Amino acid sequence: MTAEDRAILSKVPAVTLGFWIIKVLATTLGETGGDAVSMSWLGETTPDAGAAGVNGYLVSTAIFGVVLIGLVLVQIRAQRFNPWLYWATIIASTTAGTTLADFATRSLGIGYTGGSALLLGLVLASLGAWRATLGSVDVNQIHTPRAEIFYWLTITFSQTLGTALGDWAADTGGLGYLGGATLFAIGLAVLVVLYFTTSVSRVALFWAAFILTRPLGATVGDFLDKPLAKGGLDLSRPLASLALAGAIGLLILFLPQRAGGHPKATEK
Repeated sequence: MTAEDRAILSKVPAVTLGFWIIKVLATTLGETGGDAVSMSWLGETTPDAGAAGVNGYLVSTAIFGVVLIGLVLVQIRAQRFNPWLYWATIIASTTAGTTLADFATRSLGIGYTGGSALLLGLVLASLGAWRATLGSVDVNQIHTPRAEIFYWLTITFSQTLGTALGDWAADTGGLGYLGGATLFAIGLAVLVVLYFTTSVSRVALFWAAFILTRPLGATVGDFLDKPLAKGGLDLSRPLASLALAGAIGLLILFLPQRAGGHPKATEK
């Protein structure tokens, strides 16, 4: 089977160092972008929040949710891996995850601990249903629309969980934004050591790393745009989001982007 045939079969990228760098930046953009809409534009954190009977977190979740669903449908219909489409879908999932997590933990009143527990349960339930239905949650075995639906559903739940976990570490855990980011970075470093020194399931390590990159990005994003009084840098959310989007675009252009492996690539 030719390289072109393999690209057609696999529509998700190979898991490389470049993949993880872009993933962290995308999750950071998800935090600043989600906050830019729900907080800066819709005024959810202003004294007038909710005065017009509109919940900014819910409205922004609906906006990003529509974009996410549209991009997922395009991704499923695509015939081959397209890095621009893939990362646009990831960014849509992480912005939707940001506003959805904020709605759950703040507007519904279940708090960061309750929200994190609920969302962790949803991630595990999605992975369990995926495995029970298709026999594997390996990202190298995504070659049917059903597998892609499970993939994007699990990713969206994990992105939402990441926001709640980041807020829990920074606020409830008392670590602050930089402390939370350090905690999750250490967690990722432990996973790297396990990858290179043990035979722990690569599938389990991938999903653990995928989940941990989200709260890392969330706490970094909060550090960039939250007020100085709360430990942030108080940068403009729209400008920070544009800068992150530009960095991601440059990385997609200049870092190698290829389709991931696929079991059917060995056939023929």
